[in-house]
Amino acid sequence: MKLIEAQTRIEKLAYVPFKEYLLPNQVQDAMMKINKGKTGQLLELTIGLELSNTPLDFEDGELKTNKCDRSGKPLETMFITQIASIIDELLAKRKFQETKLYKKFQRLLYVPISKDGNPEDWMYLPPIQIDLSLPKYQFLAQQLESDYYDICDQLNQQLSESNRSTLHTASGKFIQIRTKDSKPYHPIFSNIYKREISDKNRAFYFKKEFMKYITEISHHL
Repeated sequence: MKLIEAQTRIEKLAYVPFKEYLLPNQVQDAMMKINKGKTGQLLELTIGLELSNTPLDFEDGELKTNKCDRSGKPLETMFITQIASIIDELLAKRKFQETKLYKKFQRLLYVPISKDGNPEDWMYLPPIQIDLSLPKYQFLAQQLESDYYDICDQLNQQLSESNRSTLHTASGKFIQIRTKDSKPYHPIFSNIYKREISDKNRAFYFKKEFMKYITEISHHL
């Protein structure tokens, strides 16, 4: 499915409470706290997108959902991708435009989910499409690139403190790396440092500032 086709389908669901088009058992599924990505998966199934482990959700981009209030104010950070498999690319400061991270948000469809009230009253808000190649997103693209290199430097700085130093949170203006793992934990090994550099897996997240920025700029375009 193309990103633009998904956007059209999701726009028809915006501001419509789940109870208006979901079966009662689907609403109950949305209540599940075990899998925080459940409402995102529910959206994929609702618009006819097959759940898969492909690098991108769409043929030409990525789908991201995040909890917000009825006005669209983000209430959580938003997961992007885990870093264990790309750690040495980060530590070597691979060119931003060649990274898995960049491919994850080069073209992005962001869908805020209002979870005010009971699950039957939850609703998707209008989707926001981001294409970093467009002039209107020039500042965003430049800031994300700057954040990426800054975070790479922070990781190397953390690990250079001693031969037993480990990773901890690293942040930029719009993105950050922090722990994302559950037992049994998945340590991160670096071939560059030739040792284990974290006892848990970690991941890139969009900070709330990113969602606030793209929501604000979408209202002025």
